[in-house]
Amino acid sequence: MTTYASESAVPGGYYLNALRWTLVPVAKDGDRLPAGPGSWRRVSVIAALLLVPILGATFLMALPVIGFVLAAGALATPALRLLRGGTSDLAATLTPGWTPGEAHLTGRGRAGNGVVVAAAPRLEALAREIEARRRA
Repeated sequence: MTTYASESAVPGGYYLNALRWTLVPVAKDGDRLPAGPGSWRRVSVIAALLLVPILGATFLMALPVIGFVLAAGALATPALRLLRGGTSDLAATLTPGWTPGEAHLTGRGRAGNGVVVAAAPRLEALAREIEARRRA
């Protein structure tokens, strides 16, 4: 089957562009095909008569489906945005706040007054040295 490019001069007949689902009649030899993407194939008159109702029925069935899909997408977008915003607000509410002096990932607990229970020995030695220098 011969394929033709868009805007090329062709002999008279019926031409199908499968990419655009278009069937175009060319009245006389030398007329040009319409511009656009895709390639054109010449089909017989019988094939053209069979293709026209199929292409039309496909369009009639697809159009409502496309409308329902677009409407569902338009309704779902604000609902998802609302849910996403509510969950982030809830997560911010339930997250514990930062408390100065807490060391969450060190494995050390804290006493009731906020002082760290188990301090490093080097830090205790440094604190004693600083206290001794202050007194001197």
